[in-house]
Amino acid sequence: MKLLFVEDNQALQTTVARSFERRGIHVHGCVEGRLALERWRAHPPDVVLLDLSLPDMDGLELLSAARAERLVTPVIILTARGTVGDRILGLNIGADDYLPKPFDLDELEARVRALARRSRGAPAATGATADTEAFCGLRVDADSGAIYHLGLPLDLPPREAALLRALLARPGQAVAKERLTDLVFADTVDVQPDAVEVVAYRLRRRLPADSARLVTLRGLGYLLKAPD
Repeated sequence: MKLLFVEDNQALQTTVARSFERRGIHVHGCVEGRLALERWRAHPPDVVLLDLSLPDMDGLELLSAARAERLVTPVIILTARGTVGDRILGLNIGADDYLPKPFDLDELEARVRALARRSRGAPAATGATADTEAFCGLRVDADSGAIYHLGLPLDLPPREAALLRALLARPGQAVAKERLTDLVFADTVDVQPDAVEVVAYRLRRRLPADSARLVTLRGLGYLLKAPD
C-alpha cells in the first residue's frame, strides 16, 4: 500500500513513515501543498493523509483542487484544528475521514486500511488487519482496531491494545519480543529493552479471567494460549 502524507512537521512525518514501513505501508512525505498535488497527479497513492496547516496553502484548498481535478484517492484529514466547522467543511469538500491530533498510530493504520479496502471495493484482507476469528472470546475489528470480548468492547490503554492485537493475529503461536516491541512502540525512538515486558505484565492483569492466557516464552517471546 502507498500513502501520500502531506504534513509540514518533519518529526511527525518520520514517526509515521517509520511505523508504517514496518507494517508494509510505503509513505511518501510532502511538506508543501503544491508539491503534494503534483505528486498526487503523477503517482496516485492508495490513501492521502492531509494536514490542514501547510506553509504554502491551506490543506482544504489542496483538497478542493484535487477533487476539482477528479483525483478520487481517499483522504484522511489529520490536524490539530479540531473545530466542528473545520470537520464539516473538510468532509463537504471531499475528505473521507477526519482524525484530530494527537492520534494513535494503530487507530490511524486501521482507518487507512479500511479506506483503502473500501476504495477498491474489496472485502477485508486476511492477516493481522482483517477481522480476526474469535479466540477465547477475543476478536479484533479490522476497521476500527477495537478489541471485543464476547461481543463487548474491551477497554485497554493503547500499548496494551497494540500488544493484544499483535498476539491475536497469531493465536497459539509465539511472536518474537523484538517484533512486538516494534509494533507496540512504533511511535517511540528510544525504547528500553524490557519495555514490552512491562506492557505484557499490565495486559496479563487486564485480560478477562475466562479469555486467553498470555504466556511468556523465555528467549522466544509471547503467545496467547487457551485457558487450561
